[in-house]
Amino acid sequence: MLKIVIHFSMRKLKNEELKRKSVEEFKSAVKIPVIIILDNVRSMNNVGSIFRTADAFLVEGVYLCGITGQPPNKEIHKTALGATESVEWKYFKNTVDAISELKKNNFKIIAVEQAKESVFLNNFRREKSCRYAFVFGNEINGVSEEVMEIVDECLEIPQFGTKHSFNIVVSVGIVLWEFCRT
Repeated sequence: MLKIVIHFSMRKLKNEELKRKSVEEFKSAVKIPVIIILDNVRSMNNVGSIFRTADAFLVEGVYLCGITGQPPNKEIHKTALGATESVEWKYFKNTVDAISELKKNNFKIIAVEQAKESVFLNNFRREKSCRYAFVFGNEINGVSEEVMEIVDECLEIPQFGTKHSFNIVVSVGIVLWEFCRT
């Protein structure tokens, strides 16, 4: 008996095959109902990478607070790869002011942190009619205590190794992926 085996080889897609949005198309597209709040993030590379991740997931915007760097900035630009042009952003001297503005606009504020009353991300249930703002904190100190006192909820990403935290960019990616998946 003759057996015919058909083998398909994998190949990477070319950029033009990806059908990515232009900046104009991105700006007019329907976004996921999420604002990312960066609470005193030190690394400009992290900020740029978060812009790039925000672009990939079509988030409404990024709020840069406190010492968090702002575009235009060479280090941010290096990792954002142009996402600072597509993703809306705002700067606030104080993270509490950013949260106050969002609460007035009926956003649910959720810290991503390890805390006593945190909910593991895999147990989070998204309300489809709700708009969310996820707060990510400083690379060393996390989300500030001042901010933790005023958030509506706290999510924690389960971890199983010896380290007690993920890089902030990894955390943003995990949270946004899980949010979009549910």
